[in-house]
Amino acid sequence: MQVFHKMKEIIEKILIENIPDAVCNFDGDQCNLRLTVSSIIFKDMSLINQHKKVMKLLENKFESGELHALSLETKIL
Repeated sequence: MQVFHKMKEIIEKILIENIPDAVCNFDGDQCNLRLTVSSIIFKDMSLINQHKKVMKLLENKFESGELHALSLETKIL
C-alpha cells in the first residue's frame, strides 16, 4: 500500500511541476485509480486536449509499468 501512496505523490509532483496551479484529487485504489486534475490551463483546450496534456506528462510512468491504469477527469479552475 505504501508504494501506491508513493505513486500518488509522484503523479502529483509531475503534474504540479508542469501545471503549477494544478489541483489533484485521487480516489480509488491501486487497481482502480481515479484522478481529477483542475487547472486554469485547461480553459481554452478541448476535453480531449486536456486529457492528452495530462497523459503526456505521465507517459514515462505508463511506459515503465509503474502506472498501468488511470481514470482521468479534468476540470477548469
